Amino acid sequence: MWWGRLERSRAGYLIAAAVVAALTAALKLLGGRVNSTTVALALLLAVLFIAARMESGPALVASVLAAFCFNFFFLPPYGTLHIADVENWVALVAFLLTAVVAGQLSARARHRAEEAEAGRLEIGRLYEELRAAFERASHAEALRQSEKLKSALLDAVTHDIRTPLTSIKASVTTLLDELRGKVDGGRSVTLDAESRRDMLEVIDEESDRLNRFVEGLIELARIEAGELRLRLRWGAVDEVVAAALARAAPLTKDHTVSVEVEDGLPAVRVDQHAVAEVVYTLVDNAAKYSPPGTSIRIEAARAAGDMISIAVEDQGQGIPSFLRERVFDKFFRATRAGRRPPGTGMGLAIARGIVEAHGGRIRAEGRAGGTGARVVFTLPIGDEGAAPAQAVAEGEADRIS
Repeated sequence: MWWGRLERSRAGYLIAAAVVAALTAALKLLGGRVNSTTVALALLLAVLFIAARMESGPALVASVLAAFCFNFFFLPPYGTLHIADVENWVALVAFLLTAVVAGQLSARARHRAEEAEAGRLEIGRLYEELRAAFERASHAEALRQSEKLKSALLDAVTHDIRTPLTSIKASVTTLLDELRGKVDGGRSVTLDAESRRDMLEVIDEESDRLNRFVEGLIELARIEAGELRLRLRWGAVDEVVAAALARAAPLTKDHTVSVEVEDGLPAVRVDQHAVAEVVYTLVDNAAKYSPPGTSIRIEAARAAGDMISIAVEDQGQGIPSFLRERVFDKFFRATRAGRRPPGTGMGLAIARGIVEAHGGRIRAEGRAGGTGARVVFTLPIGDEGAAPAQAVAEGEADRIS
């Protein structure tokens, strides 16, 4: 390395000497057509050029050599280093000092420019390394989230598919055993009409449960792929809430349900079936996580920014503040006193997807004035001057059942 630097330094000195010698020869050939001032300026420019292109050492050599040539060839008496006139001494010293200072300053400026460029390149390199590190970290985080999602999906599949399948298999096996006259413990299996009906009801209910689970997975996939198609029509909020409560009637038979809709609430341009699904999901959760005999309250009112808000609150244990964002994640179910709650953990994730597809927001809160949970979502009212949206063709979009 040091040998390479030495070779480059030696070449620099030779080039500097050659440039000054060539310029001196060219000026000498011009003879009397150039005066000493012109010669001094030309040699000074040569020194500046060398300093700008090379290191400070060749610039210093060029300065001294230019002063020597200026004295020897262009200051009387010519061809000697003796200077007779005091003014020529002043000119020579001034030229030498100017050449040395200018050369050094130019060399320093070049070094600083090189250092600045090296710093810029280093910053660029560090930035690329940092970006690559972030990308690796993001990729690792994505893999971790993917593994987490796989675990959650596996957990959901093993519990929410296996459990109904087990019930269906047991009921069907018992019914088949009776038809085949199979003996159980020395006795043939016999069932009365009520037992058969109970088993058939189990099969029917668990099949519906499986169907809802599969439909939830399909709906989540559609939402995440951005393929959720909404049938936007004008409708009244109280009608949407009424439709959701009619469907949720079997779930709320042990609760007191109250509805409060603000007077003069305008019609909204939404997919009424999808919004009713959101309200149904929130009422289902409220009934699931609050004790029998408690109240479930539904409120609808105007909100800021041409929005309406719909809230469902219960008198259960509530949602801890650190879980209020996670409850909208796929397959997430908050445990209650160590008990695994029923459901698939997809309802609130689907509800969030529907609300956000309408341009609204959904959030979980604590219930004011007591224990319980309150989930609020907002929806835009819509352009009141617009015509109702045309229905989407049946083959284009399957709706939530």
